[in-house]
Amino acid sequence: MTADLKVDGLSVSLGGATVVRSLSLAVGPGQVVGLIGPNGSGKTTALRCVYRALRPSRGAIWIDGQDLSAMTLRDSARVVAALTQEGGADLDFTVEEVVALGRAPHVRGNQALGPRERELCRQAMERMQVLHLAGRGVLSLSGGERRRVLVARALVQEPRLLVLDEPTNHLDLRHQIRLLSMLKGSGLGVLVTLHDLNLAASACDHLVVLAAGEVVASGTPGEVLTEALLRDVFDVVASVVPHPLTGVPQVLYDLGP
Repeated sequence: MTADLKVDGLSVSLGGATVVRSLSLAVGPGQVVGLIGPNGSGKTTALRCVYRALRPSRGAIWIDGQDLSAMTLRDSARVVAALTQEGGADLDFTVEEVVALGRAPHVRGNQALGPRERELCRQAMERMQVLHLAGRGVLSLSGGERRRVLVARALVQEPRLLVLDEPTNHLDLRHQIRLLSMLKGSGLGVLVTLHDLNLAASACDHLVVLAAGEVVASGTPGEVLTEALLRDVFDVVASVVPHPLTGVPQVLYDLGP
């Protein structure tokens, strides 16, 4: 089962400045929606509101027609799983222990995980290719390995909506492609921020472009990724060509002499 997300007129003010202004977007069941834009455009702030790390100043977020703010934190955590940019661990839990934390919204107190929960953890670690690291402390892992562990934790949560902030950070090219392919085929609603525009074009059904906290473009990758937008929003000169196999737009940069 997958969730339907609607963000309606979301605004966020921090330190007296409006960092997100009147943001509206939708993620349909099974749809991958990408938030793209320059640094400081409000992408992470918007995601923090969806996974309830931040309360918006104005607007509403709806999950399957239910106001997210009216849900208990436990109930919303059963629907929405998040991967943040920080996503670090201060304590040296084992990989297996970190992944098992994804079951927290579904168990009570110190209740031990049953056979089904342990199998879910095993499957998620195998899916993210970290099963062989199960007994290792997370602080001993590389940045990319930790990132994959945290994705496994999110999957174990059995969410209906995944909210991912730069999930490909620290991942090598093989694991970037593997992760985004998995997201596309997961059947879940996915809201993701990506800096790599070519990966965003390949992975996302719909793109929303933010600049200075406001939506400046929204549509399919083919509609959004134009040379004019790259110049006006990202301040780069680039060519946009169709991928020879898929036809999705690909951005070619000229670094000059």
